[in-house]
Amino acid sequence: MGTGGAKRTRVAAVVCGVMVMSLAACGGSGGDSGATADASPGGKAAQPKARTTDLKSIPDVSDRLQKRIPANSRQVVAVYGEGKDDADATVVFYTKNGSTWDKTRSWQGHNGKKGWTTNHREGDKRSPVGVFSLSDAGGVLADPGAKLPYTRSASFQAPRYWAKSHWHDFDYVIAIDYNRVKGTSPNDPTRPQGQSKGGSIWLHMDHGSGTSACVSLSKSGMEYLLRTLDPAQHPMIVMGDKAELKA
Repeated sequence: MGTGGAKRTRVAAVVCGVMVMSLAACGGSGGDSGATADASPGGKAAQPKARTTDLKSIPDVSDRLQKRIPANSRQVVAVYGEGKDDADATVVFYTKNGSTWDKTRSWQGHNGKKGWTTNHREGDKRSPVGVFSLSDAGGVLADPGAKLPYTRSASFQAPRYWAKSHWHDFDYVIAIDYNRVKGTSPNDPTRPQGQSKGGSIWLHMDHGSGTSACVSLSKSGMEYLLRTLDPAQHPMIVMGDKAELKA
């Protein structure tokens, strides 16, 4: 596997958990924020910054979920949903140095239109809560320098009968390994747990509102993750609403 990722040609017409013949828009918009800064409205003194380096664990994630992060994983994308029935989320990238974690980047984003679920079903418009690996990427656009295997194909293109704001949702995607076969293009339709459990849950580009079940963030955020997530570092994603992540 080269630095640019293996180029694959086998693709299938599936987009974000829904077959092309019955596509539902999956995306959201959001700004690229970098590390979160302190605000000081009205001239009030800024609150002390939360610690962002030498963290003993991923912040605000329960031991139950932390234990599902493999010991050899040194890259974690954490998605903190605002609420169980809310589509707004914050996407944070953590890297492990020695035995501790550092908060490296942060972006505003979106999740499923109807929020989150611990029992995702096809078409429920909720993102699945859990800990998943990140192993494959792709999109309409040329490989930006991805370390994950990258499949470029026009088959990722959102249909033109969607709202124009959605047309670039899948210019870049990173497959979240929920109910899929690792080592295949993100739009491979295979569902090991069955079609009813949904699939094609991706990180992808943001269009300003909730998704069908995916997680979305800015184009610059996607480019950063594509160039940074490294199979040798065993990247993972921890995702869910804030209350469930802490439970």
